[in-house]
Amino acid sequence: MDLTAWLRDSDPALRWQVERDLVGEPPEVWQATRARVATEGFGARLLALQDPDGQWAGGAFFPADGAKSEGQPWTATTWSLNLLRDWGLDPGVLAGTVEKLAANSRWEYDNLPYWGGEVDCCINAWTLMNGLWLGADIQAIADWFVEHRLPDGGWNCEWVEGSTRSSFHSTINSLRALLAWDTSTGQTSAARRAGEIYLLERHLVRRRSTGEPVGPWLDDFRYPFRWSYSVLYAADYFREACLHDGAAPDPRMAEAIDRIRAARRPDGTWLTVGRHPGDVWFEVDVPAGEPSKWVTFHATRVLAWWDAG
Repeated sequence: MDLTAWLRDSDPALRWQVERDLVGEPPEVWQATRARVATEGFGARLLALQDPDGQWAGGAFFPADGAKSEGQPWTATTWSLNLLRDWGLDPGVLAGTVEKLAANSRWEYDNLPYWGGEVDCCINAWTLMNGLWLGADIQAIADWFVEHRLPDGGWNCEWVEGSTRSSFHSTINSLRALLAWDTSTGQTSAARRAGEIYLLERHLVRRRSTGEPVGPWLDDFRYPFRWSYSVLYAADYFREACLHDGAAPDPRMAEAIDRIRAARRPDGTWLTVGRHPGDVWFEVDVPAGEPSKWVTFHATRVLAWWDAG
């Protein structure tokens, strides 16, 4: 199979990234494909579902009418913005959304204002990234991450319940937010570096206390990533962070990279374990057990970076 041709034969939301990061097309090529996200395919479909008040499904994190199927619903505002941002939508297409959400959207937790964030690390991470992308004032959320880092170096969404141990899931999402912040400010923050060390000391895979793997979800490769940790999600972050910092890949990632490489099939593709259960507006990837273009793209890109490093 011609892996590159297979990956390029995809929605503009994925195709422009393949053209830029795997094929090495000149900017005028991949930028033209990226511009199509607003008018074609997944991006256009999701944009058309935005409510007049700036939200999706009438809610900040959960739809106003609740879940219709088992699992977390993925249709509300935060999840929709996450996808559009990840797909490379020009933020200008959403002009006015910052103001509409400020006026109309409140978190389900304590009815807090949307751009102020709330108490959950992952929710605040996505709000920070979406706010940076759309031009909202989210300085307070950036400061919140520095203040709420735990003594072991990472973060845990259960801190509000008294947890003092960091979580792989919460930490990787917090790191993504801080990397977005550092990219916007041109710096490498001490809080982000401490969170990276938390994961690297555990080789992205193991408990520091026992050396055992942290969970069966380490090799759950899927798209969208949503909130859950996997070695692919983590390696994808460290690739971006190293490129931002001008650093070489850290050798402590080797075990995680080996796990990613071991999952590659002879034809060069990776299978998806299937998306997280719950309501979605529409499917963006194949069912469980089938070769996923999204997973294959991210895994191929990570291995190319690692091998070059």
